[in-house]
Amino acid sequence: MVRLLFFFVAGYVLYLLIRGFFRKRSSEIPRRTGEVETFQDPVCGVYVTREDAVIGKLNGERIYFCSTECLEKYQDSVHTSTHAKESGGSK
Repeated sequence: MVRLLFFFVAGYVLYLLIRGFFRKRSSEIPRRTGEVETFQDPVCGVYVTREDAVIGKLNGERIYFCSTECLEKYQDSVHTSTHAKESGGSK
């Protein structure tokens, strides 16, 4: 009877140790909580997070893009519209 009680207590202690080990491990995994801020790409309309975005600047303002291709298209369109305004105003 004493042996049975000893094995039961030893098994329970072992169970608690293993459970505690796995709990600590799972609590170390970073978890995302709350909402994640997203930005809409002005070229294609895709929403991207700050971590995934390609960031461009225009007049000191940050603009978020889904890819370098969209950033380049945006820069080309801004450059083209700037030249059109300059040539239109000189007539």
